[in-house]
Amino acid sequence: MTLSAESLVKIDREIAKYPADQKQSAVMSALRIAQMEKGWLAPETIAFVAKYLEMESIAVYEVASFYNMYDLKPVGKYKITLCTNLPCALSGANDIGGYLKGKLGIGFNETTPDGKYTLKEGECFGACGEAPLFILNNVKMCGSLTPAEVDKILAELE
Repeated sequence: MTLSAESLVKIDREIAKYPADQKQSAVMSALRIAQMEKGWLAPETIAFVAKYLEMESIAVYEVASFYNMYDLKPVGKYKITLCTNLPCALSGANDIGGYLKGKLGIGFNETTPDGKYTLKEGECFGACGEAPLFILNNVKMCGSLTPAEVDKILAELE
């Protein structure tokens, strides 16, 4: 298993931000780049990143398994990570979670049968003023959610 030349160039740019003897500092960026190319982080991908950064595979796995933006199994085309931390919960996240579950026909940590959506729970995203909110594909934050706003976002993804 290898990554594309384009991904390796991106990882090398990240490595260059650190002293030569501390290339492992680029592990989070390298995992993000690898996941963007592969869609998720298979054990072989984690092992490749570890070898490329001259780290032990277990150390890279520890990072990948700690943060919820990394996926250790395949996810849908659209990964919706709903903040269910206390401020969001107090602002209606549980209701939005229930609405999403009903609308998509799946629970948390599940993917729709067509592979289109995966629904995840997340911890605080640091945007409590926009609660309740979710992050789409680890990139786009969608806040001040109501059932109507969720419907609008999902319609835009169709």
